[in-house]
Amino acid sequence: MNDPRPHVRVLRGPLLSFDADPGDGDTPAPGSVRHLEDGALWLVDGQIHAVADYAALAPHLPSDIEVVDYSGKLMLPGFIDSHVHYSQLDIMASYGRQLLDWLNDYTFPEECRFAERAHAEAVTDAFLDEMLRVGTTTAQVFCSSHPVSVDAFFTACRRRGLRMLAGKVLMDRHAPEALRDDTLGGIRDTERLIGDWHGRGRLGYSLTPRFAPTSTRAQLDATGALLRNDPSLWLQTHLAENTGELDWVAELFPESRDYLEVYERSGLVGPRSTFAHGIHLDQEMRGRLAARGANLAFCPSSNLFLGSGLFDRLAAREAGLAISYASDVGGGTDLSGLATLKAAYQVGQLRGQPLTAWQGFYGLTLGNARALSLDERIGRFAPGMEADLVVLDPAATPLMARRTARSRSLAEMLFAMMMLGDDRTVAETWAAGRPVHRRG
Repeated sequence: MNDPRPHVRVLRGPLLSFDADPGDGDTPAPGSVRHLEDGALWLVDGQIHAVADYAALAPHLPSDIEVVDYSGKLMLPGFIDSHVHYSQLDIMASYGRQLLDWLNDYTFPEECRFAERAHAEAVTDAFLDEMLRVGTTTAQVFCSSHPVSVDAFFTACRRRGLRMLAGKVLMDRHAPEALRDDTLGGIRDTERLIGDWHGRGRLGYSLTPRFAPTSTRAQLDATGALLRNDPSLWLQTHLAENTGELDWVAELFPESRDYLEVYERSGLVGPRSTFAHGIHLDQEMRGRLAARGANLAFCPSSNLFLGSGLFDRLAAREAGLAISYASDVGGGTDLSGLATLKAAYQVGQLRGQPLTAWQGFYGLTLGNARALSLDERIGRFAPGMEADLVVLDPAATPLMARRTARSRSLAEMLFAMMMLGDDRTVAETWAAGRPVHRRG
């Protein structure tokens, strides 16, 4: 949705933003939450110029400024998805197998199609439309192993003005020939893509070895060298998702004491490294990840759908390990961040560690931004931050309207939206100060 009007507006209405981790208690930590019943976001050229109560800000506004009224809604920073495969969009809801069978039966055949630029472009546009429809304005994205899949994705993101991280999948073994890299050829392709896209506009490059079994030690080492040479890059891969995967890694890398050490030996564990899933880890491994500033992407709907296991969120927090929230997509059941939180709550209930609405919405916004080292740009409402936001409608459906009308507190309303919400809950999505999705 293109809007040719000048990039100066005020958005008025209830708003919620986090300035710090609210903690796991029923009451958020002091100073962690900013909630204004009649707030105002003054947007100028894609950034937040000011945020305050509307009554306090109104005397300072230009007389002719456009004011967009979101009374009865709730503005939050745009949702962030820390781990998602755009190339798996069309195989969502494929009959549930466990991870390794699912990769061979569904994922690899589908990703072969991304050698064609036209197909990559069509899926990119469909994927981005869906992401914006559910309020997600930033994601860390797996493309396929074809460089053209990355070019298509970044081209579309730049055209739409989105802040996105993405990368070409690296895998030089144990995959169909049409998907496998030449070991050094994949690195050369990656270097070209970094040169073309990293730091261009709002785009960042994530080095993307799929997971240890599909990369030789030589490819993992070469990826680590790229990361050491340019610490501004990100890295994304998978870790300890499935017990069969753990056994396979142990066979392929007998010199490593555990799965994590496979990555450590190649220099892949650092403050901009995201490891998806991380279900089957012990506390010592979580501590090693925390010491290096890495994060685990919690993908609850995928973990339930594929039967991978129940993520131990509190164990990770006790280790000081950053947790991010993610849809995963092909193995998951929904791109919606609200659906991710609903599944995270259910996983937590089975582990005796329920997720509060405060922790959930913090996770989708500032928490994920911090985990991805993007919190100086996105994730909260503050002057100088990029103007990405989502507008939620607590009365989006008849049932939700009935439930939220009975809410006695903000926490109760947030929890109801977290459990009952879906794409209909998202009234509008804004990116870089422009509306990019409007429901209906």
